[in-house]
Parts: sequence; structure tokens; C-alpha cells
Amino acid sequence: MLSLKADARKEKGKKARIQGAVLAVLYGPKVKPLSLRVQKKEFEKVFQEAGESSLVTLEFGTDKTPVLIREVQRHPLSGDPIHADFYQPRLDQKIKIMVPLVLAGEAPAQKDLEGTLIQNIHEVEVEALPQELPHEIVINVASLVTFEDRILVKDLQVSSLVHVLHPADAVIAQVVPAEKVEEELAKPVEENVQD
Repeated sequence: MLSLKADARKEKGKKARIQGAVLAVLYGPKVKPLSLRVQKKEFEKVFQEAGESSLVTLEFGTDKTPVLIREVQRHPLSGDPIHADFYQPRLDQKIKIMVPLVLAGEAPAQKDLEGTLIQNIHEVEVEALPQELPHEIVINVASLVTFEDRILVKDLQVSSLVHVLHPADAVIAQVVPAEKVEEELAKPVEENVQD
């Protein structure tokens, strides 16, 4: 598990901001909210690897606690992280979280039929114990041999301890003929408003 060092901070607002640091708050069902500060370089490296769905060990003082990184706020001009929330979940209770989908490999229909690979869904909601959450779900697109082939949510390869909450028949990826790309892109994105 990746780890990240943090220091407690007493200052609030603009006084708390120092060069090269990200302000943070630790909270959770069994934790009193605590104001922290982490080094920006170290934070960016850990966040890039862990994302929002992998546990990270937060070290402050003599404490080491497993947390999920939540709601990273970035500077509007530089894009640098300026604030992050660290959520300490209960490790004995399942939680729901969005996990990114990453396409890997080459689709034969894209190469042989000169089609265009389209990814319709970029993340799915999953439910699992915090320590079982995947950082991302990698999908091999080698099964897309013709324009009729589709990769559906039910085709996702995940641990038996992870439950995917997205509709099983939703299309994640497909290859379409080059001339149909404009048509496909012009379609409105369908979202389930109730969710």
C-alpha cells in the first residue's frame, strides 16, 4: 500500500497555505475531523498511482491510518492541487465508489477494417470492502474483431469480492466504421437521472 506523510496544522484559511504544500482534512465515521498538510510533490505522485479508489496509508506523528483520497481541489490557473479530503472508511463495511475503466491492447476491427474505437463508459460504480477496491479496471479490446462486437459491463474481469453496480448490458466499447463516428458522436449522452 502506498503511504503519504502528513503534518497537523492549526492555521486556517490563507495563513495555512505554504509553498509546495497541499492542505487537507482527515475525516471518517470513527474520526474527529483533523486539519493536515502534505507535501505537494509526494501527494501528486501518490494520487496519480492510487486515484480515488485505492487505500493509501496516511502517516502523521506516530499514527498510520488507511484512507481514500477524496475531492481534490485544484488551482484554476496552474492546475496544481491545493486541497484534498482524506476519508478513513470502516474496513469492515462495504462502500460504493466510481472506478475508471482503461482500454488496453489493439482492436482487430480498428486495425483490419479501419474502424474507430469508441469508449462509451469511462468509469463504473462498484461496491466492495475498502481494501478490495480496484484502482482501475483494465479491459483488453482484442475481442473487437468486427463492427458488431461489443464489450459490455458484464464482460468486466473483476475480483469476486467486487460487485459492479452498473447495468450489465451497457456497452463500454465498440469499433464503428469511420463514417459512422460523426453520427455516434452527435448522439446525446444517455444518463440515468435517478442515479
